[in-house]
Amino acid sequence: MEEIKLLKGNEAIAYAAIRYGVDGYFGYPITPQSEILETLMAERPWETTGMVVLQAESEIAAINMVYGGAGTGKRVMTSSSSPGISLKQEGISYLAGADLPCLIVNVMRGGPGLGTIQPSQADYFQTVKGGGHGDYRLITLAPSSVQEMADFVALGFDLAFKYLNPAIILSDGMIGQLMEKVILPPFRPRKTTDEILEESPWAAQGKPKCRKSNIITSLELDPVIMEEKNLRFQQKYRQIEENEVRYEEFMCDDAEYLLVAFGSSARICQKAIETGRRANLKLGLLRPITLWPFPTKALQAYADKVKGILSVELNAGQMVEDIRLAVNGKVKTEHFGRLGGIVFTPDEIVQAVKEKLT
Repeated sequence: MEEIKLLKGNEAIAYAAIRYGVDGYFGYPITPQSEILETLMAERPWETTGMVVLQAESEIAAINMVYGGAGTGKRVMTSSSSPGISLKQEGISYLAGADLPCLIVNVMRGGPGLGTIQPSQADYFQTVKGGGHGDYRLITLAPSSVQEMADFVALGFDLAFKYLNPAIILSDGMIGQLMEKVILPPFRPRKTTDEILEESPWAAQGKPKCRKSNIITSLELDPVIMEEKNLRFQQKYRQIEENEVRYEEFMCDDAEYLLVAFGSSARICQKAIETGRRANLKLGLLRPITLWPFPTKALQAYADKVKGILSVELNAGQMVEDIRLAVNGKVKTEHFGRLGGIVFTPDEIVQAVKEKLT
């Protein structure tokens, strides 16, 4: 039987993590995502599913706890908001460099610096381009509803383990704090040690006095071997780009102007499309669900179909760079956004289309 609850986006993450059978959550409070940790503590899953829930002493400690847990093949996760994710970058790079699966949640707030606790989408560069040091990528899922906040926990973990790569849910303060009806996923049993070893033979499970036990590290001092390792990473990323692109189209069949937006911006764009069409301005929306891998081919297909593309983002213009790379100058592409935690209105989006594209 389905269980339906009225939840905040952050709360939905917590409930979904418990039901997915997550082994461990390690985090640190920061607005606007603190409800994830608070909900987990209130639900006390260590008494029901055996899930470890720990408030670490810092964001840096939390991501290194994830590193250790992931190295044993466990399903482990963390969450934070923009400044906290900045502190986690070194550990995230280590996880990627060690071929370790995990789930990270970023409920974005305005910056730079401590900035504001209001919603923003200004961590696109930080997340989609890797963020930390080295040539690595994060599988990046961008929810635009509370339901997707719940659904993407399972999807994120499944993709992370499929490709042995960290995955991140890139949300924002609006989706994190928004309350909607959610159909909760069914419970999945946590995997036993034998099941973990069968699924993840690379995992370190602790074998005292045995030097043959698996060693988890991102360190390699031989540059020839390190180059081979990096080339293997790039081949994995190409495989992800080929197989895991996800996006949604809204009223695009007859669109003359295409809006491209993710997360909360995509929700506002849907209303802008209704407003624009009442004024005979044929708008459509392409919503990337995976920000990486990016729906490049889907955007290329629109380059010859529409008169212009507007990238709508709560930032100074970040995703627009990937859109311009995709269309390669074949169609006029502009950016519209608000900064500092201010959220645009549907009317402002329609006006931006008129001023920038028509």
